[in-house]
Amino acid sequence: MMKRLIVVGGDAAGMSAASQARKRVPAGRLEIVAFERGNHASYSACGIPYWIGGTVEARDDLIVRTPGEFRDNQDIDLRVRHEVVAIDLHARTVTVRSDADESTLGFDHLMIATGATPVSPPWADVDFGGVFGVQTLDDGDRLASWLTPEVRRAVVIGGGYIGVEMAEALINRGLDVTLLERGDQPMSTVDPDMGALVRDAMVRLGIDVRTGAEVTGLTGAGGRVTGVTTEAGEVPADVVVLGLGVRPNTLLARSAGLPVGEHGGLLTDLRMRVPGHEGVWAAGDCVETRHLITGQYVHLPLGTHANKQGRVAGINIGGGYATFPGAIGTAVTKVCDLEVARTGLRERDATAAGFDFVTATVETTNRAGYFPGSAPMHVKLLAERRTGRLLGAQIVGRSEAAKRIDALAVALWSGMSVEEMTALDLGYAPPFAPVWDPVLIAARKAAEEVLAADR
Repeated sequence: MMKRLIVVGGDAAGMSAASQARKRVPAGRLEIVAFERGNHASYSACGIPYWIGGTVEARDDLIVRTPGEFRDNQDIDLRVRHEVVAIDLHARTVTVRSDADESTLGFDHLMIATGATPVSPPWADVDFGGVFGVQTLDDGDRLASWLTPEVRRAVVIGGGYIGVEMAEALINRGLDVTLLERGDQPMSTVDPDMGALVRDAMVRLGIDVRTGAEVTGLTGAGGRVTGVTTEAGEVPADVVVLGLGVRPNTLLARSAGLPVGEHGGLLTDLRMRVPGHEGVWAAGDCVETRHLITGQYVHLPLGTHANKQGRVAGINIGGGYATFPGAIGTAVTKVCDLEVARTGLRERDATAAGFDFVTATVETTNRAGYFPGSAPMHVKLLAERRTGRLLGAQIVGRSEAAKRIDALAVALWSGMSVEEMTALDLGYAPPFAPVWDPVLIAARKAAEEVLAADR
């Protein structure tokens, strides 16, 4: 008997699930229909700032696969500009709205991959143009269309990944850029001492970074934004980009009665099934993920997890077996030539989880000190007191810096102690590393701190 899989959301998690299910079940046995409310599907949202900034030449370079390619190559019926507006779990149907009409379609399997939505405070709900969140390719299209030659002053609100990347993108386009961050430093995904290094790099790039800045409203005239109001005064603006983070897009799922966690994301088991609802699956930025260090559920909206979770769901929908055990929050970004990376816990995370820990921060170089291109690199490790188990790592530096986080992520995933890490057999040649790699230097210092803490 022909069965039907309906996918809600046409980007990383949703289309990974659809593709994996199709690999295992032919079109004659499983009909796959995917709905995407936007104009684009299966694209790199992470690449949007680099397209806006001109590093990526064309918008379409970010599109991995078109709806036509899904239909022609995999017999997946991907419909853009179709929004699922209701889910009836009892009847096992979805209601879909398009420009033309509204219809109802039944399902045997339902894959929910609705992603996340940008945080938008009440003061951002204004009736004039020039204020943008940047979460989807449609958002990027609207922002790119707004950036005409008369737009000269940009204000980015929020200093997280999106805020920092968009600030760089806009200054690369020749705009005067101010970044407003309510915290002590930008990049709250790392500890403040490492965030201070990011701030210095942004200032050198020409970005006016204002920390401790509490935004209270927006001003406008003639239908266009003209400024951002803060407790310290108004900052002029011709365009405003919101980089205040995202939250799980689960309104549709919650309205259907599906369970959500503390952070508002859908709850799933290891196979990405929604517990208590046969044939209902979820993955990507709309779900909560178990943090492997603390055991707690968190919201980690990263494309790496979305693709892995979608793949796991699709394998299981197709009759195979796969699990997603959890994550440790590994992530990288850059500001000009400064690379920023983290994995595991920050100090405040470790404290909140109840760990007794030590920290070690080292400044070394990315290459042999005498080799051209040698530049400073800061590595910070958190280790559990007594056991010395690695709890988290952060890196700020230049070329060859950020991807070193992968070695630390593997050590963290494997439960290694910092003492064990001092003997890691890492590659060495002067163009790539000093004879003592920064990872080893940091591990050695962290091991010394663990010993000192128990004396």
